[in-house]
Amino acid sequence: MTSGYRVLHAEKAFWRPSNATGVLNTDLAKQLGTDALGARLWRLRPGQTITKHRHRTQSELYVLLEGTGRVRIGEDVLTLEPLSALIVEPRTVRQVFNDTGADALWLICGAPAEPGNTREMSAETLADLYPDGPTALPPELGG
Repeated sequence: MTSGYRVLHAEKAFWRPSNATGVLNTDLAKQLGTDALGARLWRLRPGQTITKHRHRTQSELYVLLEGTGRVRIGEDVLTLEPLSALIVEPRTVRQVFNDTGADALWLICGAPAEPGNTREMSAETLADLYPDGPTALPPELGG
């Protein structure tokens, strides 16, 4: 028996809406049993956004798999085509959003792994990591 790897087949992935914005996502890292990094797929329908946030120590890799990718990094707004990639360093505020007419599918991976459950964070941590609150909309979606 070979060891040293785990597989999560697509049909067995558990998808759920995020706590803050209701965006469908699947926690790949958790389902694959690793705490070495965070890794999720996010499917943003038109008009949806991921929380505007920053990380304390985690760098994140964003890869757009399908659709048109829209993301705000600080004051810069980027538009990415499928298979484009972006790295965002810790402490940099970022927000992925979808102001297009079609779904966008993102793979977002970060290391080192950091806790991400807003329901388990102190008020101080929430204020630091989510400077406008965990449900703030970007200007492009009426925020």
